[in-house]
Amino acid sequence: MQPNCSAEEICASEAVAAGFRGGGRTGSSRFERPVVVQISRHSSERVVFDINDASNILLRHLDRQTEKRKIAMDACLRVLRGEAHPTSARRAFVAAALEAKILRGD
Repeated sequence: MQPNCSAEEICASEAVAAGFRGGGRTGSSRFERPVVVQISRHSSERVVFDINDASNILLRHLDRQTEKRKIAMDACLRVLRGEAHPTSARRAFVAAALEAKILRGD
């Protein structure tokens, strides 16, 4: 039985699960350059090295359902499925982080 959630949440959950079980292109989900974000004003900065970290942040920490967030989650899922290169997901993640005002370093 599937949980009662939107298609976007299912895709994001699939992306995180695929990353944790090693799905997609193993070893090729790392970003060429890390992205630095700060989730909240009182949290420390986080360095995002790969698709798994980015997917987790998009799914669990960005509350607003925006088009940029959806594009970033879809891009992460495509990388985990082996359909895209991490560069495209990184670019989409940076755009979503900038929009959410959590981007600290690109």
